[in-house]
Amino acid sequence: MSFVLAIDQGTTSSRAIVFRGDISIAATAQQEFPQHFPASGWVEHEPEDIWTSTVMVCRDAIEKAGITAKDIAAIGITNQRETTVVWDRATGQAVHRAIVWQDRRTADICSRLKAEGHEPKISQKTGLIIDPYFSGTKVAWILDNVPGARARAARGELMFGTVDCYLLWRLTGGKVHATDATNASRTLLFNIHTGEWDDELLEIIGVPRAMLPEVKDSSARFGESTPDLFGSPIAISGIAGDQQAATIGQACFRPGMMKSTYGTGCFALLNTGTTPVVSKNKLLTTIAYQLDGKRTYALEGSIFVAGSAVQWLRDGLGIIKHAAETGPLADQSDSMQSVYLVPAFVGMGAPYWNPRVRGALFGLTRNTGPAELAHAALESVCYQTFDLWAAMRADWPSSETASVVLRVDGGMTASDWTMQRLADLLDAPVDRPVIQETTALGAAYLAGLAAGVYPEPTKFADNWRLERRFKPNMSQATRERKLAGWARAVKGVLASDEGE
Repeated sequence: MSFVLAIDQGTTSSRAIVFRGDISIAATAQQEFPQHFPASGWVEHEPEDIWTSTVMVCRDAIEKAGITAKDIAAIGITNQRETTVVWDRATGQAVHRAIVWQDRRTADICSRLKAEGHEPKISQKTGLIIDPYFSGTKVAWILDNVPGARARAARGELMFGTVDCYLLWRLTGGKVHATDATNASRTLLFNIHTGEWDDELLEIIGVPRAMLPEVKDSSARFGESTPDLFGSPIAISGIAGDQQAATIGQACFRPGMMKSTYGTGCFALLNTGTTPVVSKNKLLTTIAYQLDGKRTYALEGSIFVAGSAVQWLRDGLGIIKHAAETGPLADQSDSMQSVYLVPAFVGMGAPYWNPRVRGALFGLTRNTGPAELAHAALESVCYQTFDLWAAMRADWPSSETASVVLRVDGGMTASDWTMQRLADLLDAPVDRPVIQETTALGAAYLAGLAAGVYPEPTKFADNWRLERRFKPNMSQATRERKLAGWARAVKGVLASDEGE
């Protein structure tokens, strides 16, 4: 059995990829599913849509690869993080739609927790800030807003899980209620230092312990799929949240290695080894992966708008028809103009964490047109990455001596223009790998490691292959001028905050 099936359950689609023993891709399948927006700032998924689309793409990928379930050594799962599902232990029915990571409905709960003075303790234990982004307050909201849910949860009748946990439970026919350390570390309920659910945090946020899954290593024997799903049972032996899985897929196993994934948003992770680094710059401290009971930590910075800035050009402004047009269009822009887009469409993420501000354009002239807007949109992603890069280097004392290379993946990395500008503004090399499916590859690796298909991390890292390295070639004077302009633009946007 030399194949591994990776489930990549994302925010807008479910995907399945069959990897061979040499990590080449045998087949891929993908299916989008509906998004629900019941109120301003609310985002929901129907758990059944997540489940049925996942099963369908797995079956499609297995069929396309020309193999059967008996040829597959293991399944690995990677998932949209923080998205929250609560379901009935007896029937498997969700008591509410899944509340998606982007959802902001628990802002009032978060404000109350901050006002009560809980943030220092929660941050110290979890490495996170209090924000609607994370799962804990979403669980509390469901318990308080679904009639009878809190009483049922206290009686042990309801289960909570992030999407990986929900899929694992369904795949195993309700036999296994478990998650891995990376997903647990995104809930506000998990102590990343002890590696356990924390009773004090559970009491503060209001989540009964009886709802919680068992927390395991990222590469472990979680269970096996029921025979009816794929024809034969398949071992499930790898789980990691999507950004941690991408870190593994990029083989960032050494402290100092950093990856940045460019999808709807952008997520940068810096491996800090066995030491959880406390950020002074509003970055998150998170678990990168846990193997053999040993936790490896990372600093993480989250940018809410990356690829969605290009979608805005296409769907909002109508100045492009396809994302691939943005690079060539930006290349035609007037070099005498300095147009800055601060894409705070849903507030600003790290290192600012201001959910109230909104986006702005600076430096517009009568000659500003589609080319300059495309230039500003692509460059905004590079500037935001620079802000994360600078914060990480300031937070981690060893960063000055570490080899400074950024490994990138995700849809936007197909744009050579953007990757070159990223290298220019960081004044550091940017490496784009041969295998772009790094998130799915990370999940496959974790599963294949436990199943004996793939080697230990150091040997797996030898398989990482560079497709292209982008080297900086911008003058220092130009770089400094552009970064100063960006800093002024961000300052202007932050100054527009009028409070709650």
